[in-house]
Amino acid sequence: MAGSSLLESVPLIDHHCHGVTFAELGAAEFDKLASESSAPGRPGRMLAASQLGVVVRAECAPLLGLPRHSSGDEYQARRLELGAAEVNRRLLAATGISWYFIDTGYRGGELLIPEQMAAVSGQSAREVVRLEAVAEQLAGTDVSADGFAVAYASSLAKAAQGAVGLKSIIAYRFGLDFDPERPARRDVTRAAGDWLRRCAEDGQARLDDPVLLRHVLWAGVDLGLPLQFHVGFGDSDIVLHRCDPARMTGFIQAVQPLDTQVMLLHCYPYHRQAGYLAHVYPHVWFDTGSAVSHSGLGSLQLIRESLEVAPFDKVLFSTDAFGLAELYLSGALLWRRGLAQVMDEWLARDWLSAADAERFAAMMAHGNARRAYGLGEQP
Repeated sequence: MAGSSLLESVPLIDHHCHGVTFAELGAAEFDKLASESSAPGRPGRMLAASQLGVVVRAECAPLLGLPRHSSGDEYQARRLELGAAEVNRRLLAATGISWYFIDTGYRGGELLIPEQMAAVSGQSAREVVRLEAVAEQLAGTDVSADGFAVAYASSLAKAAQGAVGLKSIIAYRFGLDFDPERPARRDVTRAAGDWLRRCAEDGQARLDDPVLLRHVLWAGVDLGLPLQFHVGFGDSDIVLHRCDPARMTGFIQAVQPLDTQVMLLHCYPYHRQAGYLAHVYPHVWFDTGSAVSHSGLGSLQLIRESLEVAPFDKVLFSTDAFGLAELYLSGALLWRRGLAQVMDEWLARDWLSAADAERFAAMMAHGNARRAYGLGEQP
């Protein structure tokens, strides 16, 4: 079976994503979800003048009953006519995603939770717990500085019951060039006191203290679940050059003896560094995530480069879709086509056998995720 025909039907495990919205979206609201920018420009711009918009108007439009390459205005009008529930149902059904691993730690009340995503898609969904969000929920309680470490460990263990993994956004809140050592308890108590006072004064909780960020990270390690890290491509809350995963090599080395599975998400433009880390360290895995959706036809080169040195049994699939079902479909479609084209090129050059192509495709689509997250073999 050729790579292209195989990749059309192979089931996918989306090991990092967020729920879709149930809100009816105007052009401005759609653009906010379709762009990583906090200021995406005039309403309708993302559909009219972006790589993602080109894909959506070509591939999502027919599923909503429109011709390919419909205008952005036509697409937006049809989306509102059908309603969010029907749009979600149609587009998710076309992705071929069989499992959704959903990060619930950001704007959770606005998006479908895992149980709802399973109901809408007819597929399986599991939760990924965001470490920092659990700490921020504690700030609204009567927790003391002295009691923070114990309270956090208890809260995290409770939140992670039934979860498939954990996620850290230390890249957003500090950078990946963090001190890899576990912080001392006295330093955690001191930092917790300062942070809790700031939360009370500001009336809001945002965990950005470097000591506490390291503490919650190591608390996650102690639970033994796979640990996801935002890497590279993201919104304007990051400082991009500090999101290179090579900067966290010290931490990767520190947790290797503990058998902590480290999952590097998105990775662009550091996908080559991520591939190197997956090559060198047995507990490191990576994906190309949301950058695939946003790079359109350029995603072919991104996918090709991600396979240069990385072992094929360390590559994962994810969409990082947030809010829009279009992001799920675009991510799945472009990843399937990009990987298929790379494999067809290798097959044409007799670089690998058809049996290898089928095996590698199944690995990257779902087999690697099943192993990394302890789901067992495909029934």
